[in-house]
Amino acid sequence: MKVNIGYIYDLVLIITQKELKIRYKNSLLGYVWSVANPLLFALIYYFIFKLVLKVQIPNYTVFLITGLFPWQWFAGVVTSSLLAYVSNAQIIKKTLFPRSIIPLSSVLMEFFHFICTIPVIIIFLKFYDISPVFEWLIGIPVISLGQIILLYGFALIISTLNLFLRDLERFVTLGIMLLFYCTPVLYSADLIPEKYKWIENYNPLAEMIVSWRDLFLNGLLNWGAITSLYTTGIITLVLGFFVFNKLKFRFAEIL
Repeated sequence: MKVNIGYIYDLVLIITQKELKIRYKNSLLGYVWSVANPLLFALIYYFIFKLVLKVQIPNYTVFLITGLFPWQWFAGVVTSSLLAYVSNAQIIKKTLFPRSIIPLSSVLMEFFHFICTIPVIIIFLKFYDISPVFEWLIGIPVISLGQIILLYGFALIISTLNLFLRDLERFVTLGIMLLFYCTPVLYSADLIPEKYKWIENYNPLAEMIVSWRDLFLNGLLNWGAITSLYTTGIITLVLGFFVFNKLKFRFAEIL
């Protein structure tokens, strides 16, 4: 099926706007909730790890939020991808278009939320006398694109498989929780004991968090972490399209 780029762009934009309207329908605070949720968790984790356990990490508040906001982007994509095809069943049955763009709209919707959190990060950085630097102009687009590629791959796999294995929702919920504590969001990667370094090495989200944290806190473009993010992202995306292409012909039948 040949579809021109302009048509795909318009369709992605329409579906993304639709998802945003559905999410914030009858919501008075709207976007505020997408920021308030990770900030509340940051407050809880700050109390536990900094005040109670006294973790020796400088500027721990901004250390937390620079990890939690990118993590929220990932978690939001995974959660919304579970029902991406189910919630758009009527469109899939009645309209002929590339089904692969539906998970992409979930990724872009959460990306919009993430971009909206950057001013919050800047405000917190100001409290610690850390200012945005020129590297942000390069780093934010570069790392964002890498994360979009990675998350699009995840979204394709999860949204497709969930149509055929509805128990996947429960496994994914547990998986997100497990990944969260295996990813250096609450702690620095330097604190991981050497014998457990393999967990970080095999965790595709570790380099993602490290990339954002080095950029926001240190103004550094960690090209090693960014390269790993792109490499993992491309592999995941290829796998995602493989799974999608194998099963897409049965979508209308299942739905």
